[in-house]
Amino acid sequence: MSNIRTAAGGSALLVAVLVFALNLRTPITSLPPVMADVATGLGLDQTLAGLLVGIPALCFSVVAPAASTLIARAGPYSAVTVALVGVIAGTLIRSVGTGTPGVVAAFAGTVLLGCAITVGNVVVPVIIARDFPARTALATGLYSSTMNLGSVFATSLTAPFAALVGWQGAVASWSLVAAVALVVWLVTTRRMPDPHATRAARTPAPPPAERPDETWGGVVRRPITWALAVAFAGQSFSYFAVTGWLPELLRDLLDLSVTTAGNAAAPFQGLAIAGSVLVPLALAARVPMRGAAVTMGLLWVSLPAGLLLAPQWWLLWVSLAGIAQGGNFVVIFTLVAQRCRTVAQTRRTVAAVQAIGYAVAATAPAVIGAVHAVSGGWNAALLVMLGSTLTLGTAELLATRRPRHRRS
Repeated sequence: MSNIRTAAGGSALLVAVLVFALNLRTPITSLPPVMADVATGLGLDQTLAGLLVGIPALCFSVVAPAASTLIARAGPYSAVTVALVGVIAGTLIRSVGTGTPGVVAAFAGTVLLGCAITVGNVVVPVIIARDFPARTALATGLYSSTMNLGSVFATSLTAPFAALVGWQGAVASWSLVAAVALVVWLVTTRRMPDPHATRAARTPAPPPAERPDETWGGVVRRPITWALAVAFAGQSFSYFAVTGWLPELLRDLLDLSVTTAGNAAAPFQGLAIAGSVLVPLALAARVPMRGAAVTMGLLWVSLPAGLLLAPQWWLLWVSLAGIAQGGNFVVIFTLVAQRCRTVAQTRRTVAAVQAIGYAVAATAPAVIGAVHAVSGGWNAALLVMLGSTLTLGTAELLATRRPRHRRS
C-alpha cells in the first residue's frame, strides 16, 4: 500500500467511504414516512405497499454473491461507483409516474436500488479490511454511525419535505445526496487507483490461483463464517422485527397514543450511532472483543425481556436495544475483517454472512405478525424476539473464541 493511501490519501478515502455510506439506508428509510401517500398515489393496497419496503432486504440476501463477483472483477473502487450510479438511477425511477406505469417504475426502481445497495453493503467492509487494516473497528464504527445518521435524516425530513413538494419530489430528492457522494468518490479516487483494478489491467491473463480457503467452498466450510452468519441473522431479524412492529406493540401493551408509539423508533434508530462509536472506543481501550460482544448481546436481550417483565420501562429497553443494534453491527464486521486473511476471503465471507443474515431478516415482519395474530397477544412474539437475540449472543460467543492461528 502506497504512502499516499496510508497517510493523507487514507483519510480522504475514509471520508469518501463515509459520504458513500450515507446513501446505503436513506433510499429505504425515506419511503415509510410517506407510505400512505405512496399507496394512494400509485393505487396500491397495503400488501403491495409493504412489498416496496421489503424488496431491498430480499435483494441484500439474493444479490450478495453476485455483488461479490462484481467486486472481484471490477475492483472495490469501481464497484462503489457502480453502486452510487445505481442508487441515483433507482431513486429517480422509483419516483416517476402515476397509475400503472408509476407502479411498474416504483417496483423496478426499488429492485435497482436493492441491487445497488447490496453492492455497497458488501464492498465497504472489503475496503475497510483492505485499506484500513490497523483501524478496522474505528472505520467500521464510523461506517455504521453514518448509515444510521442517514436513516435518521431520511426518517425525519422526508415527510415535512413531502408536504411541500409531494411524495415523489421528496423521495427523489435523496438522489442529490448520492450525486454528491459520487462526485466526492470520483474526485478522491482519481489519484488513488484501485490496486485490484490496476493489477487486472496489467495482467488480462487468467488470475493467479486462489488459496483453498479463499474459494466459496473454502469460505463456507470455515466455522467462523457460520458463527458470524448466525449472529448477523439474529441481529437482522431482531432489527427488522422491531422496526416493523414496535409502534403497534407499544400501543397495544401500554395504550400509548399513535404519535408517542410512532416516536419510539427515534431512540432505537438514533442511539445506534452511540453504539457504533462506543464499541470502537472500548476496543481501543483494550476491552476484549468478547467483552464487547457479550455487552451488546445483553443490551439486545433487554428489549424483549424488558417488555415481557417490565413494559412500563419501555423507553429504557428501546434505548438499550438501539445502542446494541449499532454496536453489534460493528462487532460482527470487525470480526470479519480480523478473521479473514485476504481480500478474496473477506469479500466472500461478507457476502455469505449478509446473504444468510438478510434472508432470515426478510422473514421477520411476517413471522412476528403471524405469531401475534395466532396467539392473540404480544407475549409469544416477544419470546420469538428473545430467541433471536439469545441466538445472536450465543453465536458471537463462538465467533469470539481465540483463533488457533493469528491473521497474517
